[in-house]
Amino acid sequence: MTTLELVRRALDEDLGPGDVTTSACVDPTLRGTGRILAKQALVLSGTVPAALAFNELGVRATAHLPDGSRVQPGQVVMALEGPLAGILQAERVALNFLMRLSGIATHTASVVEAAQGRVRVVCTRKTTPLHRSLEKAAVRHGGGHNHRHGLYDGVLIKDNHLVAAGGVKAAVARARAVAHHLIKIEVEVETLEQLREALEAGADVVLLDNMSDAQLARAVTLAAGRALTEASGNMDAARIARIRDLGLDMISVGGLVHQARWVDLSLKLDPRPDA
Repeated sequence: MTTLELVRRALDEDLGPGDVTTSACVDPTLRGTGRILAKQALVLSGTVPAALAFNELGVRATAHLPDGSRVQPGQVVMALEGPLAGILQAERVALNFLMRLSGIATHTASVVEAAQGRVRVVCTRKTTPLHRSLEKAAVRHGGGHNHRHGLYDGVLIKDNHLVAAGGVKAAVARARAVAHHLIKIEVEVETLEQLREALEAGADVVLLDNMSDAQLARAVTLAAGRALTEASGNMDAARIARIRDLGLDMISVGGLVHQARWVDLSLKLDPRPDA
């Protein structure tokens, strides 16, 4: 689904057969201007779907700042011009995209700051259904990196794959036999013994799941020069600050998306000159 298709579905969900309040209160011929302002410090994301929502209702939306910008309270992020009815009808959908996606970017920025550039912070597939592209873009706007986008662009052998395939060695061998030569094979391991198996089987990347700090340090030593290391499970800014110097290559954080809080933005119409 394209971003435009998603925006259209969101507008259909909100408008239904028609906006009864705006239809009752606002002359459809009136035009005006408005602004979307930040009400808190944030990292901006979501200007594209927000602008598309307004465009669909005949409103010109001009972003004052690009996605990824650090915004201060009171700063204007988007200017609007067009039918007042269109501005009012697109308001909630546009703000929902902006507030949600900027929340992800803002939260990501705080987690990335904890890493201090010593380890790459990546997101996961724990995303809102059909919103993955937008949410992964928001992670990038906050300074994070993306893991694979879906099941189709990377081999990641997880615990249930190991059960289904009959163990680490068998799973890696089967994946190696069919995977494209440019695709890395990653294996999720929960113990140091599983890690040794994955390394012996020839895994390119090992996902160290729910290990203690001490286990992570030992795992990095075991994998050195043999495979890239990715830590996952119970990761937040405080823990990342604690383990960022262990020598890990990546830390994956599902919470970049599902733990992000919406940020506060608002739309203000400019006073009508004839009022």
